[in-house]
Amino acid sequence: MTTPVLCLASASPRRRALLASIGVPVTVHPCDIDETPQVDESAQAYVQRLAVAKAEAAAPFTHLPILGSDTAVVVDGRILGKPANAEEGAEMLRLLSGRCHEVLTAVAVSGPEGMLSSCVTTQVTMREISADEIVAYWRTGEPADKAGGYAIQGLAAIFVKQIQGSHSAVVGLPLYETTHLLCRQGVPIWQRV
Repeated sequence: MTTPVLCLASASPRRRALLASIGVPVTVHPCDIDETPQVDESAQAYVQRLAVAKAEAAAPFTHLPILGSDTAVVVDGRILGKPANAEEGAEMLRLLSGRCHEVLTAVAVSGPEGMLSSCVTTQVTMREISADEIVAYWRTGEPADKAGGYAIQGLAAIFVKQIQGSHSAVVGLPLYETTHLLCRQGVPIWQRV
């Protein structure tokens, strides 16, 4: 097993897999922080604040550089987090059906250069999603822990008509920007994971 070169302040298997795909072995230390949006907080400020807060919260537990990240789905200025139940999940998919929405993903990396961060916005256009498809999709269990109630890399891929921007950011980590931040912090990529 390769020695970790980064602490991932997230329990997300998607983020861990994305880091593995660029050869970055990690140790995982998820941090439980309050993810409630602040009054009048923009979606970009929200995801950036959470990414930094996650990286900061893991600092007492490791000597490694730390990566924190957060993703939000935004439609009509409304931040869609993870659905609490089937009703909320269905409401989210009805909102996204047949329209374009934004997915914002922020990444923050703490290390020798201090706290570095970036935020990426991707436009995602969904096709019309029928009521039966919404119910059937919820029953798969996939949308329960996903921002906006869907996973572009999973079964919901059939709903996505078009994206403009970073596919990996919609999955949970913008790899182009993340690699840039990691390199600035001296974190090696392309290791055997």
